[in-house]
Amino acid sequence: MDVSIIDHSDVEKEMHVTLAQEELQPHFERAYKREQAKIEIKGFRKGKAPLEMIKRFYGEAIEYEALDDIANDVFKTILKEKNIFPLGEPALTDMKFKPGEPLTFSVKYEVQPKVELNEYKRIAVEKLVHHVTDDDVEDEIYRISKANSTFTEVQAATDDEHIVTIDIQELDDNGSPLIGRKSAGTRLYLNDEQISPEVRYALQNVALNEHRRVNFEMQHGDHKHLNHWEMTVTKIEKVTIPELTDEFVKKATKLKVSTVDEFRANVRKDIERYFTESSEQQLKDDIIGEIVRRHDFKVPQAMVKGLTDARIEDIRTQSPNKKLPDDFDEKKFREQYTPYAIFQAKWYLIKDRIVEQEQLHVTDAELEKRAEEDAPKMSIEKERLLAFYKSSDALKDRIMYDKLMNFLIGQAVITEKLYQPDEQESELVA
Repeated sequence: MDVSIIDHSDVEKEMHVTLAQEELQPHFERAYKREQAKIEIKGFRKGKAPLEMIKRFYGEAIEYEALDDIANDVFKTILKEKNIFPLGEPALTDMKFKPGEPLTFSVKYEVQPKVELNEYKRIAVEKLVHHVTDDDVEDEIYRISKANSTFTEVQAATDDEHIVTIDIQELDDNGSPLIGRKSAGTRLYLNDEQISPEVRYALQNVALNEHRRVNFEMQHGDHKHLNHWEMTVTKIEKVTIPELTDEFVKKATKLKVSTVDEFRANVRKDIERYFTESSEQQLKDDIIGEIVRRHDFKVPQAMVKGLTDARIEDIRTQSPNKKLPDDFDEKKFREQYTPYAIFQAKWYLIKDRIVEQEQLHVTDAELEKRAEEDAPKMSIEKERLLAFYKSSDALKDRIMYDKLMNFLIGQAVITEKLYQPDEQESELVA
């Protein structure tokens, strides 16, 4: 058997194989015997015809039919012998055979590239620092209070703290109704800044069952479109934001907090935790992005396809009825997602090489510590949980990832940048 491998790139390979007739014969013999059990020849019971007769009548057809299986079996054997681990589905690109002559075939396949590490330490990044202010706390308390508002039906909207339900009849440029262009039951919160200013103004001091007309522009893609509406008010609700009291706090937190002061302190902690976690995640993302940027290598298309397939499957499973949305354009999605999938694939390959280079490992002591911390929370015996953790590759991967990111953060050159609400200026702090 003659085997040669052509390197089209670091990831794209093509294997050429030639099998002599004597190497093919054992494969053909097995194929004859398989077919013998299925063939029925006059004068013999099914599966009992002599093998030589099978060969004489059907041998050439059986040989041709067996070629794909032979090529597949031989290819897998060669991969095993040479410790080659292809990604995705290898593709048979060429096959030549004539009875009594050698079989030649070619298979294209992809492999993981050998990533040569560039600099991944001393990465210069900025870390956003957010000092939570009293205004931040009060804004969040207002948002929570607003989310617990009550609604009372009234006869008129006397200020912006009202929700107005309207039926919309679209009109042409002359003010005549457009047939089939009517929608009912649209709810508009007048204090919502997302509402067109013209619509909000047109509904000022509106009364129940009143008709109001409005003209306004709406953005559609790369152009604006002039809309003409006649709005009929079918319902008006007064929005009442509850007063911040101990009783409100108990209700809003389901008795987890009893006083306004305690509530305010908890809100501050929640905001601080949110910004700390967001800042830490952004720091990690920035380090990863810079490391990937410093590594230029070809990514196997099999990895890109696999990552994209997985994302589409996530969308499907998270959608109602476990089906992709009717307007989901899979081709367009794949095109748009490809750059991110390439980035993900690069980071996957790079991080594995860094782990290997730095000889990072998940130790039994780390698993034991995790089990000791988690056992009381999960009401499971520590030893039982530890046994599960030791068998869980998913948990080991998470611990390894955390260890890797802590290592990279520890090696990075981090400059803290003070968050500014207007996002115009940032003060560098030590």
